[in-house]
Amino acid sequence: MIIRIVDSEDPRIDVYTRLTEHQLRNRLDPGRAVMIAESRFVIEVALERGLQPLSLLLDERHLDTMSALIASLPEDVPVYAATREVMSAIVGFEVTRGYLCALRRPRQRDVDEVLEGARRVAVLEGIVDVSNVGAIFRSAAALGIDAVLLAPGCADPLSRRAMRVSMGCVLKVPWARLPPPWPMASTRLLADHGFRNVALALRDGALRVDDPSLASADRLALYLGTEGTGLTDEVIDACDDSVIIPMANGVDSLNVAAAAAVAFWELRVR
Repeated sequence: MIIRIVDSEDPRIDVYTRLTEHQLRNRLDPGRAVMIAESRFVIEVALERGLQPLSLLLDERHLDTMSALIASLPEDVPVYAATREVMSAIVGFEVTRGYLCALRRPRQRDVDEVLEGARRVAVLEGIVDVSNVGAIFRSAAALGIDAVLLAPGCADPLSRRAMRVSMGCVLKVPWARLPPPWPMASTRLLADHGFRNVALALRDGALRVDDPSLASADRLALYLGTEGTGLTDEVIDACDDSVIIPMANGVDSLNVAAAAAVAFWELRVR
């Protein structure tokens, strides 16, 4: 059944309009935490991955093109339709796609679970820009990274924008949050799992990213740091090696998402 929404203040769509990302994921009952998927492609990925849909909100112009997806939803999932103007008021900017879906957040995995069978792992420290997190996950999925581990304080991969930027890849790559204390407990844990800990950092004596010893490593954990200052000295010192991407034209570094893509490709399992 299609439910028409004519007012962006309609309480039935509070989940899209008045709940912050923090409120969506930090309910009193974590098992009922919610996430928002934006764009048709991301919604389809989420449903293919078995996430439980709670409601769908569409620009009414897309009802026909979304008819097959709507028909696949359980009967008790409401489908809300609104004009482009109302959708823009809901989202807060001019809508170009007009697809939103509220879903139950997937179960949070633990570190041992995501490391099982993994040979290439990305470890993120202090990356708070959700677009960068999303871009890193997209590269991880495309370039053979088996899992992503997040240090305390990293942005939520299941935030709306991270999901959209990643094209749903945050649902394709296993990930987990590392427990404190950071970083010593984490580097020891990865070492215990047989990983060589490698920091992407500008350090004297750093290996080039195309050093053959890196690509040939059986298990490799690549550490990537915050957008402003990179990895902390504490992390770099705790790693087995530092690695650099050689630069030209006086450029000293790349954006963390671009650097991640280069490193992922170069260090992939051959």
